[in-house]
Amino acid sequence: MKIQLSNSFLRGAVPGLMVCALAFPPDIFGQPAQQDHIVSSQALQQRLETSAAARQRDIETLNSFLSSPITQQAMQETHVNPVQIQTAIPTLSDQELSNLATRAADAQMKFSAGAFGNRELIIIAVAILVIILIVVAVR
Repeated sequence: MKIQLSNSFLRGAVPGLMVCALAFPPDIFGQPAQQDHIVSSQALQQRLETSAAARQRDIETLNSFLSSPITQQAMQETHVNPVQIQTAIPTLSDQELSNLATRAADAQMKFSAGAFGNRELIIIAVAILVIILIVVAVR
C-alpha cells in the first residue's frame, strides 16, 4: 500500500510541478526585464513626426495646385465640386498623397518653366481630380 501511495503521489505531483515550472518565466524572481526594444520610443516618435510633417506638406502642395486659377477653371469645366475634392484629400493614404503631390508639383514647375501650356496643365489637373474622386469612391 505504501508503494501505491508514493506511485500515485508521483503521478499527480510531478505533472503539477512541471506545469508550475513551465508556466512562469525563468526570471520571475530575478532581475526585472530590460526594456530592449527593436525601435526606441524616441526613434518611433521621430518617425511619426516626420511622417505627419510630410503628409501635411503633401496636403498643402495639392491644395496649392488645386487652388490655382487653371485648376479652378478645369473643375468648373468638368463640373467637379471643389468642396468635395477638398474634403477628399485628407482621406487619401500617405502614399497616394505623396504620389499626387509629386505629380502636381512637377506639373506646376514645368508650367512655370514654360514646358507645359495651359492645355497640358488642365489635362494634368483633370487627371489628378479624377484620381482623387476614384480613390475616394472606391473606399
